[in-house]
Amino acid sequence: MVIDNDFYMKLALDEAWKYQGLTYPNPAVGCTIVGGEGEILAVEAHKCAGESHAEVEALKSAYLKLTNDEKILDVNSSSDIHTYLLTNHNNCFNDISLFTTLEPCSHIGKTPSCATLIADLGIKKIFVGSLDLNKEASGGNEILKKANVHVEINVLANKCEELLTPFKMWSEKRFVFFKWAQRLNGTLDNGVISSKKSRTLVHAMRDVCDLLVIGGSTVRTDRPTLDARLVCGRAPDVLILSKTKEFDQSIGLFGIKNRKVMIMDNFSIFDNYKNIMIEGGENMFELTKEIVEHYLCFVSPSIGGKKSFIGLNYKFDILNILQDEQDIIMWMKQENDRGSN
Repeated sequence: MVIDNDFYMKLALDEAWKYQGLTYPNPAVGCTIVGGEGEILAVEAHKCAGESHAEVEALKSAYLKLTNDEKILDVNSSSDIHTYLLTNHNNCFNDISLFTTLEPCSHIGKTPSCATLIADLGIKKIFVGSLDLNKEASGGNEILKKANVHVEINVLANKCEELLTPFKMWSEKRFVFFKWAQRLNGTLDNGVISSKKSRTLVHAMRDVCDLLVIGGSTVRTDRPTLDARLVCGRAPDVLILSKTKEFDQSIGLFGIKNRKVMIMDNFSIFDNYKNIMIEGGENMFELTKEIVEHYLCFVSPSIGGKKSFIGLNYKFDILNILQDEQDIIMWMKQENDRGSN
């Protein structure tokens, strides 16, 4: 049976992009597991730092499909999943192929080594998108090769590298992304725009980001709280970009415990943060265009409002498009990207 490597890797990529912005300080990673006849047994992703890696989640799902052993559903921690699979697999993985956007980890940290697990389960073929350049976690491919696993690298390598960009940037210096929501006619104003599910996703991103940046006029007009209440998460520090420092202290964002709120007319404090989200409209877009790496746009299937990005002339390369029950979600970068900051 001829297996379409790119197709299966694309499934892993799309799944991983669903969790981009949620895995900090870990990378977003996706994994597809394919049966001997080309059937899709599992498509999973790493969802949150400290939780199971993408390969482990995919192996758990594939095991259930191959064995109908529902006891695996009660096993949740990464180390317990490793143990359960090693104890109960009964060679059910011998004919499968595994596709992962990032080289399986070799080290034992918060979770056991994925490379060792894959080798010990008797998997014979693995396809890898990006190599792991993290010195602590790299070397998984060598573990697999020593176990006589066929390892093929650079499958959709460019796409996998794009997925990995945020991780590389915050590992070296910082990653900055710009988020906004708009309607079909491009408007950004006049109340809530995106769906509850999209807003929950944004709150989950706030929960893991270091710093949230917003304009002073937006604070005065919208009086936001800018917390992560929809996921019961932590509220990030806030930079209010403003030339004047007078604000009504009863505005919600000022009332959050254990949060720093800084009012400045520059971005000098960026050096103190790694994962930075900017929320705003036209003015903020222009002010931050030289420091933003990726753009995240939520498009609501609605029409209304009055204000939009007027007078701007930019083109974007789409990195990934997602769709929930209502909104379209796009990760993008400026066309002809200017390179790392």
